[in-house]
Amino acid sequence: MKKFDVVIVGSGLGGLICGYILGKNGYKVAILEKNRQIGGCLQTFTRKGIKFDTGMHYIGSMEEGQILHRFFSYLGLLGTVRLQKLDESGFDVVSYKGERFNYGMGFDRFTETLAERFPTERENIGEYIKNIRDIAQASPLYNLREINAPTFIETSYIKRSITSFLEEITPNKDLQNILAATNSLYAGVAGKTPVYIHALINNFYIQSAWRIIGGSDTIANSLATSIKNFGGEIITDSEVETFNCSETGVDSVSLKNGETIFGKQFISNIHPQATLERINSHMIRRAYRDRINSLDNTISTFTLYLTFKPDKVKYLNYNFYQHNTDNVWSAVDYTEKDWPRSFLYMHQAESENQEFAASGQVLAYMRYDEVKQWEETPVGKRGDGYLEFKRQKAEKLLGELEKAHPGTVANIDSYYTSTPLTYRDYTLTKEGSTYGILRDCNFPTQTLVSQRTKIPNLFMTGQNINSHGILGVTIGAIITCAEFLGINRIIKDING
Repeated sequence: MKKFDVVIVGSGLGGLICGYILGKNGYKVAILEKNRQIGGCLQTFTRKGIKFDTGMHYIGSMEEGQILHRFFSYLGLLGTVRLQKLDESGFDVVSYKGERFNYGMGFDRFTETLAERFPTERENIGEYIKNIRDIAQASPLYNLREINAPTFIETSYIKRSITSFLEEITPNKDLQNILAATNSLYAGVAGKTPVYIHALINNFYIQSAWRIIGGSDTIANSLATSIKNFGGEIITDSEVETFNCSETGVDSVSLKNGETIFGKQFISNIHPQATLERINSHMIRRAYRDRINSLDNTISTFTLYLTFKPDKVKYLNYNFYQHNTDNVWSAVDYTEKDWPRSFLYMHQAESENQEFAASGQVLAYMRYDEVKQWEETPVGKRGDGYLEFKRQKAEKLLGELEKAHPGTVANIDSYYTSTPLTYRDYTLTKEGSTYGILRDCNFPTQTLVSQRTKIPNLFMTGQNINSHGILGVTIGAIITCAEFLGINRIIKDING
């Protein structure tokens, strides 16, 4: 009988980072993954020799000394993950009301670039930058400072919405929309999404923005190699059916294939609701279960994966955000007739200096109820009705892409699609939610999920702990590992 110090359920980024940190500190770790491929949102797939990312599309703050660069250094990723820096004059380009606006890279360039378009708003744009920097700098884990208080984010930033924050920054409605135009990075909802989520993400990308060359699975594979070198095991094709509990805690997990894996401590890197579905214990009280199960999740997406004819489509070294309404928050409220109200278009990096793009992606919001009728069908066998649904959505989205970038569609060699069902089945997130649980500033306590559960030796990690994205999940994993090692010990190790 094998017994591990720590059994981690799910090999997404949070689980892999927990496995790395704990393995590096002497714990015997096993990571269980239901799919053949590890990585969660770092998973890739290949069509016609071209690799596509499924979730991690671009990252930020990777200049030497910036926060993600410091985390990558600690996690042994600097030598194994290749990056391409996006266009400094406009790493994100926003199309709004028929005009295009650039997000310049670096705080000064960002301010100057937008101030050129809104000359009477220069002071307010500067105030916006100051505020998002202040929010980020006030968070100890985002600056790797010693922590002596129990909170990682100041309460005032959790209870304040990003929309009210922007209204206080400027009365200019167009500028408010431009500053919020990349809200699909966190599936923001007006009046609900807390300001800290917007601030931490925008601060992260404005400092510097990068694409991963050759696929985001390079991050997962590098972490996996290190975990194995530390003596850990990563076991694929191993879906957990139940957490087996005694009177004192979790003793083991049972797999769908009939195996049982024993451990002293357990970490769940799957959605909290999916975790609770696999637990039958008196320690999980009904009130806690009801609260977690009642939480709303962020909206999902429909994605087009494009392959281009050779040497036909010029490589765009920026991300393009199209908005078809004068309210960038309204995209989540689309109707069948006006879908999509917004979309994100980007190319994938194949090398450091490429002239033409080999592939690209187009992402648009999609609610789960649009695909609910096929939710009981297996991957690849959902039927002709589902295929026709995807074809119609793809054609409509391609039409919107052609309007924004004329001549592109004629140079597409092939395309592939994914829906909320695809995302649900590969990541086990509820209803294919892109970013997990929806944070609501009006109910801050209820929508925050702790790394601790009501079972003493079961912890959670992943995008629902702390925040989503590569930075949020990394910090969430550190918070989880702090239960084993102490937070300041980890911070000291990262700081060297």
